[in-house]
This record gives sequence, structure tokens and C-alpha cells, in this order.
Amino acid sequence: MPNETLSGGASELARHWSIDPDVVYLNHGSFGACPIPVLEAQRRLRDRMERQLVTFFVRDLEPLLDEARAALAAFVGADARDLAFVSNTTAGVNAVVRSLAFGPGDEILTTNHAYGACRNALEFVARQSGARVVVAEVPFPIAFPERVVEAVLARATPRTRLAMIDHVTSPTALVFPIERIVAALAARGIDTLIDGSHAPGMLALDVPAIGAAYYTGHCHKWLCAPKGAAFLWVRRDRQDRVHPTTISHGAASARTDRSRFHMSFDWPGTIDPTAWLCVPESIRFFGSIVPGGWDEVRRRNRAMALAARRTLCDALEIPLPAPDAMIGSIATVPIPDGAPGPTAGPLSIEPLQGALYERYRIEVPMWDWPASPKRILRVSAQLYNDASQYERLAAALRKILGE
Repeated sequence: MPNETLSGGASELARHWSIDPDVVYLNHGSFGACPIPVLEAQRRLRDRMERQLVTFFVRDLEPLLDEARAALAAFVGADARDLAFVSNTTAGVNAVVRSLAFGPGDEILTTNHAYGACRNALEFVARQSGARVVVAEVPFPIAFPERVVEAVLARATPRTRLAMIDHVTSPTALVFPIERIVAALAARGIDTLIDGSHAPGMLALDVPAIGAAYYTGHCHKWLCAPKGAAFLWVRRDRQDRVHPTTISHGAASARTDRSRFHMSFDWPGTIDPTAWLCVPESIRFFGSIVPGGWDEVRRRNRAMALAARRTLCDALEIPLPAPDAMIGSIATVPIPDGAPGPTAGPLSIEPLQGALYERYRIEVPMWDWPASPKRILRVSAQLYNDASQYERLAAALRKILGE
């Protein structure tokens, strides 16, 4: 029964994106969506690169990276000297945890809401070193943010060497109270690595003020830069111990005009760096797309996400699963149990997700949580979305689940 008709269209701002107009795209949180003007800026950079490759890579790239890094650092409240570009937050997490020297008996603390790829990096390092990954069980649905702090501190011990905590969780879409968590862990002598994948562009950031030793975030999600743009921020007193996962020329450089931190991360080999270089254009574009700039972008997206989850919870006749204070521009709701089976991962298609797309052209992710047959559904809110699209999703869910 393909392409059943339900009302619901995109925002008038959707003209700035090349998303298929026949698809109700409610999954910005997974891969982002880059606006046309930013993609055009990337095309111009690629043309410049291919016109004179030696000039681009040898003469021009370092100052271009410095310019892009300065713009991004200002956007996230950081000093550019403490920030390096990486391809994604998984790379940022790997750079940190694979640089640190863990040993038998050491513990690496995280939560059950950690993104699967980053959790895999912790498990890999633990197997290699004899350390152990300890998981704090944070409930979802959740009544108040203090439950997160309590759960994390309950699993911290004198053996905890590092905690990896999400700023905004991926499957459950919760904004964690990271400042309180980081301060409490630091009081126990524990460094924190923040997986801030969803935070840049969703939340107003002052990265150093968070107090963590390490912070990594995406630029291709809510900042809407091209794919392959992310950053790793490392506190100055920890930079000497952190190396990229790809060791290249910078590791042996004798230059003194640039830090080893930048020399190591800025040249991982010959890559296409244009996604990094487009970050300033993305910041500029979103700062001008609506009156009020970035503050208004964040306000609109959050208001739309809050309204969307109310629409879905009303349709499913369930209470809100988390307080408003823990919601940014994405929201997750529990849905009725599915058929028992293998766990659906972030790159798999759950049967109900497939039915929504095949029958109604609605693209929205869902996962088993905490394990099959329990399921959750997550909606994203970006400027190209419209309230009617979430009403269309609610109507489709009622129809399919009613069958």
C-alpha cells in the first residue's frame, strides 16, 4: 500500500535545502542536512583545490584552516588553540581514548545512553588494556535530570580513570546536566570526555565553562556544515597526551610556529578538507536565515521539537517521557512493543520505520530500547520542518498501529 495520502508539508524555509519534497524528513539528527548555499561554498572550494593542488594544500590550507577554526572556536566559546578539526565525533572519541594509557583494573565510565560507535571505542580500548567499561543505568522515561547525576556518581569509583558522557543523547534525545556531572566527577579526580555530537547549533555552547578535559562535537548535524566536519577540543593541560588516530607528518615536525596539537590533527594525510573550511559559511548562513540569528534558530527548533513530542504522546496516549528542560531540537517517545527479534541498530531499518516510509514517505528513525521488543521513536526539528509534518506522522502511526 505505497504512498498513502495524509496532509502535511514542509516549512517555506525548505527552499534552502535540496531534500526530496516528496519525503517528510524528520531525521535531521542522524546525518544532518546541508543547505544549498553551504554546498555551493564547498563546490567553490573544491574547484579552487583542483585548479592548483600544490598551492591549495601547501600554501593556502594552513591559513584557511586557521580562519575556519577561529570562526568555530568563537561559536562554541573556545580558544582556537585548543580546538582541532576531525571528521566526526567518533573520530574525536577514538583520538582521546586510544591516546590515554589504561591498564588492568582501570575503569572507564559511561551510561547506557552512549552512542553505539563510541561505546565500541571504549570496549576496544578496554580489551586491549585490561581495563573495564562500567555502565551507569540512566532510566528512560525519566522524571528529572538529577537522576542522571545520581546514576553516574553511583558507578564512579577510585578506579575510574575517565568518564565518557553524552551532552545530548542520540537514541533517547535527552540533554544531560553535564556541568553538574563534570564538576562532581572532577571533585573525585576523574576526567570527563563529552560526546557533544548533537550540541553545536542545538545548544548555546561555552565549551571551556563546562569544565571537561575533552569535548568533541559535530558540525554537520545542527550546524549543518557538509559531512565530514567535526571538532575535538582538548584542555590545554591535556593536549600533550592526545594524538589523532592517524599518525602523519605532524608527529615528527620540528616547527615551532604551530603547536604539536594542530600539526598532528591538521594533516592526517591527503584528504578533502573542504567540509572543515565551510564551517564559517554555515555559521554565517544560519545567523542570517531568520531575524534573531542563531538564538532564534535554536528557539524555533526547540519549540517545534517540544510541540512535536506532545503531538505524538497525545496520539499514542502516553505521558511525556522526560521534562521539557531535558529537550533540545530532538525528542524521543516510547512506542508499542514490536515483534521480538535482533536488536535494531542505528543503521538498520525497524519494520515500523520501513512501513512509515513505504506507505507515507515519512523518514523517521526508531530503535529497540532498552532491548527488543521495547521500542522508541525519535523526531528531529529543523527550520525546513513544519508542525503539520508531525501531525502527519501521528496520524500514520495511529493507522498502522491500529491495524
